[in-house]
Amino acid sequence: MVPEGIVPESPYPMISVEEALALVLGHVQPLPPVRVLFSEALGLVLAADVYAREPMPPFAAAAVDGYAIISGDPSPLRRLAGEQQAGHVADLEVGPGSAVRVTTGAPVPRGADAVVMIEMTSDGLDGQVCIHAPVAPGSNVRPVGQDLVAGQLVVPRGTVLGAPEVGLLAMVGQTEVEVHPRPRVAVMSTGDELVEPGGPLQPGQIRDSNRYSLMSAVREAGGTPFDLGRIPDRAQAVRRAIQRGIRRADALLTSGGVSMGRFDLVKPYLARHGTIHFGRVRARPGKPVTFATLDGVPVFAMPGFPVSALVSFEIYVRPALLRMAGHSRVQRPRRRVALAHAIRHETGRTEFQRAMVTRHADGHYTAATTGFQGSGRLLSMRGANALLVLPAEQEHFPAGSELEVLVIGQLEEADS
Repeated sequence: MVPEGIVPESPYPMISVEEALALVLGHVQPLPPVRVLFSEALGLVLAADVYAREPMPPFAAAAVDGYAIISGDPSPLRRLAGEQQAGHVADLEVGPGSAVRVTTGAPVPRGADAVVMIEMTSDGLDGQVCIHAPVAPGSNVRPVGQDLVAGQLVVPRGTVLGAPEVGLLAMVGQTEVEVHPRPRVAVMSTGDELVEPGGPLQPGQIRDSNRYSLMSAVREAGGTPFDLGRIPDRAQAVRRAIQRGIRRADALLTSGGVSMGRFDLVKPYLARHGTIHFGRVRARPGKPVTFATLDGVPVFAMPGFPVSALVSFEIYVRPALLRMAGHSRVQRPRRRVALAHAIRHETGRTEFQRAMVTRHADGHYTAATTGFQGSGRLLSMRGANALLVLPAEQEHFPAGSELEVLVIGQLEEADS
């Protein structure tokens, strides 16, 4: 038994950030596809190829407002044989010396092989139209299948459905599609010291920011958060909350309770009832971050410090949620930048410092940190568009040093 007041040594080996991320991605898979209305599929990943069932356009169509004519007819004056509007098919035919007025998108009448723009015509006498310039065969005509041919692959599986893709689904009549659903993520905070944001603070209390920032991060990553609430430091309460999250969600995200104190109850529960794949990472912030599976459900146990929780989410949880949602690209883009000022850090762990990256007119990028980098200073995340990756082996980085960053937001453009 460990004497009171003595913090026991962690039984979990310290692994690298790269090893930890590989373990996470090795234990999550895309969620089984579901069928949804195409109009509700924006942002989701398509799970089955979509093909065109008919050509588009399905008929030769006028590309402009004008007159359907025979291009080889030399006569400048044409008898107006009628009018063809979009959405209707009139029983009209164009022969030598005649023309049919057409609107954009209207079927081209039989016999015509071109459409002359209305700007290149004028009204003649006795129902005639005057053609002022010759046109080549096929001019201003959209042939059958110009956009799509029957049987063509329109949207391949694995595509993230954006506005153009949703429009294509509508165009080919695919009113339902198979997609990977958004991961449902149960989120909970632990700690007797926590109170809701709207409540007054009593001595020893702090407002619960982690639960709300993590639920927002889940939404930004394309998931659907489920709020399990604030959980007191009681074994039974922690057990009930974890079990509820496992039953109702595709993943569980907790904050607090992962260090080695007497009231750090999350990690011990996961060790007894699930499989802990790692319990410590050689990273700052986020050393005690824990990843486990419980009844096949991935569990991400974040540290209690707000910055540790959000940085750990960026590195491990966000890629996992994207993988579960069917994305093939799951990691943030990386970029090489030059430091705008010198930085020091403690060696031994990879550090992720919050930074603002700016692109300059000559194309190079510079990075400046957001001030004091304490794990409890959530303000250091505000405005940060990148995480500076400081290698564990180096202590001092002079101004101008080239480092790698994870891009987590919109990069700034320097004032010209």
